[in-house]
Parts: sequence; C-alpha cells; structure tokens
Amino acid sequence: MAESSKVPLLAGMPMKVGVMGGATGDFSKEHLDKAHRLGEAIAKRGCVLITGGCPGLPHAAACGAKQTNGFVIGISPGLSLDEHIQKYHSPAEFHDVLIYTGSGLMGREIVNIRSSDIVVIIGGRSGTLGELAIAYDEGKLIGVLTGTGGISDLAKEILAACEKDTGARVIYSDDPEHLIDELIRVYMEAHRQHPSVFSDEMKPGQERDPVCGMRLDPQRAAAERRAGEKQYFFCSTACAARFDAEPERYV
Repeated sequence: MAESSKVPLLAGMPMKVGVMGGATGDFSKEHLDKAHRLGEAIAKRGCVLITGGCPGLPHAAACGAKQTNGFVIGISPGLSLDEHIQKYHSPAEFHDVLIYTGSGLMGREIVNIRSSDIVVIIGGRSGTLGELAIAYDEGKLIGVLTGTGGISDLAKEILAACEKDTGARVIYSDDPEHLIDELIRVYMEAHRQHPSVFSDEMKPGQERDPVCGMRLDPQRAAAERRAGEKQYFFCSTACAARFDAEPERYV
C-alpha cells in the first residue's frame, strides 16, 4: 500500500485506529520517533487516531498524526478539561476532540478499545497490559509495534500463555508504516466480517456490503450494483461510489 493512499470508508466513516501504550516513564528518542511515525502513518492513510488522551508514546503518535493533517480523538479519564489537565496531568495538545468519561485511568480502557476498529500496542506497562487483554478477549485486530520495550516486546509470550481462541488476530512488526499497512490489509480483506466477539454469524437472507463489510437486508440497501453474475448491495451511497470507482478491487 502506498504511503499516501487512503483506505475505504466503513459505512461512510473513516477507519479508527487506537494507539495504546506507555504514558509515563523515560522514553528513548528511538521509541518516541517510532510512535511519531506510527501517528504519521495512520493519518496518511486517512484513518482517525484514538488515544487515551495521555502523555508519553500515545501523545507522540498524536503529534505525528496532527503534523500530517490527521484527526485525533482522546478518550479522557476526567470529567472535564480542567480535571483532564490538573488531576490527571494529561495533555490536550494535538487532539481535535477530548471525550470526558469520568471513569478514571483504568475505567476508560473499554471505551478506548471498543471505539477502535484496530488497536495498536506500543511499549507500555500494567495499564497497556489491561488494554491488550481487553482487545484480545473481545476479538479485535491488534497490531504490536515491537522494539519499543515494555508490554509490546512481551505480548507474543503473554498471549501464547493465555491459550485462548477469541477470534483476535495479532500482527507484529518493528516498522510503523509496514505494521499499519498490514493491519489495514487484513482488516479490509477478512477481519471486518467479524470485527469482535460481538459480531455474530450472518442471518438468512442477509448480504454483506463488499466495501465496508456491513451486514444488511437487501430490501433496505441504500444502493445496489450488478457485476458479472452477482448482485452487490451497499449500506450507503458512499460505499457504492467507492465500488463504482474500483469495482475490480471488491468483486
């Protein structure tokens, strides 16, 4: 995938990539640079970046995304901007939107994970381990940026020890750009059909939008197209337009 290419919209919305990782401690220049490049890669591919609104490596990713004209959402542990900054000592800079959960540092993790189509783990300690566990248990597509210390360099052994099939798919790479490209490819080719443990099997009579993967009733489709011998149904005119522009990509 080219560095500047855009990914297809999901039901008319951009894909959301959550970056979860080390917020406190001493970070090397190499680790901060990788986090910054990760944010740049997410923005260049037209995805929205989600963080926990925290400092450290996720904040470096937010900086990279904003400096590449990306859009960044922070899921705050606080009840307000004042609490976000004063109580939790968290930054507002490089975020377009802060969502105030009032759930504290641990409680907002579930919101982070469930708001993300893809979760990327970078560095981290106990809090990141909790986010990895939630994402894995809920069958998410997970990227692990290795070579950044902490949980990211232990994730493979931790998940192997779990011996649990949740439907999650985990991709490892020490290169931020390659990792994002692989995650997007796997999501669009396969994982979007069952993006979490809450995604059940297709019901009789349902079809799947070939662009965003959404299940839908053909009678309620926003648009439809015929290609060869097959009829395709779409959740939105935006997905139909994507199909019209590159039918060979989806047929």
